[in-house]
Amino acid sequence: MSEYHTPVLLNESISALVLNPSGIYADVTFGGGGHTAGILSRLNEDGHVIAFDRDIDALGNRIDDPRLTLVRADFRFIHNFVLATAHDNEALRDRLQKGLDGILADLGVSSHQFDTAERGFSFRYDAPLDMRMNRDGGITAEDVVNEYSQEDLERIFKLYGEVENSRKIASLVVSARSKGRIGTTAELDKAIESALPKFAEHKFLAKVYQALRIEVNHEMRSLEKFLEGAAASLKEGGILAVITYHSLEDRMVKNYIRTGNAEGKEEKDMFGVVRTPFEAVNRKPVLPEESEIASNTRARSAKLRIARKKAN
Repeated sequence: MSEYHTPVLLNESISALVLNPSGIYADVTFGGGGHTAGILSRLNEDGHVIAFDRDIDALGNRIDDPRLTLVRADFRFIHNFVLATAHDNEALRDRLQKGLDGILADLGVSSHQFDTAERGFSFRYDAPLDMRMNRDGGITAEDVVNEYSQEDLERIFKLYGEVENSRKIASLVVSARSKGRIGTTAELDKAIESALPKFAEHKFLAKVYQALRIEVNHEMRSLEKFLEGAAASLKEGGILAVITYHSLEDRMVKNYIRTGNAEGKEEKDMFGVVRTPFEAVNRKPVLPEESEIASNTRARSAKLRIARKKAN
């Protein structure tokens, strides 16, 4: 599992999540199975984990354990599949009527996806511009780069990558594709190289690639739907633990925990209490130790937010 993906904030997230060794938990980003294995190690024979991943490569990391149900699906559909599991699994049916004891999400891209050149997630390799987490269908990064209008490219670079000169980058992409379709990471890098800041090229490219990846995989919309589904799927007192890696997703998770919606708009009941299904367990996010950051570069930007499902 470590070769496929090294889990971030493993001990911190599992310790916060698993409060009932007989409980039913969901790991909605299975990946290499590291977090799922951690949850299973804390459970007794009555415990169970429902794990999700939309990337077929991840399913090859299946753990041979009768306490695990592994589902190939986007985590935005968590509530549907919890209900389906309750319908299909007689042993879990009655318990799932009360809801899950905890849900864990490790957002972003796995080490495997970054390190597999042909997936096109990284500018470190010359590879086709794909970036799909589910390769069975949908648009690719190549489609976005070559078919989106200049205005839409500028929008996603600014919104999803927080790219400073997003208008210039969009203009360079449109100019380059007028001479021939941009099909690889190297061709994209070449198209925008004149706008890359000296001594910070990699950091800048990371923002551009992040923006394309988020657009291709509809990550922000999926995250919002997941948070809604998590609120519907947890039992009273159940734990939500989410590991984020960039400001956009961290802000959405923080907003949803605080206000019950992705925008952070407070809606109060007749008593002046903000209507949100969660209460924050940690007001400030849990950050990785320096030792973990030194051994796993992905941990540098990781933040763990923990919340508890409130009584209805």
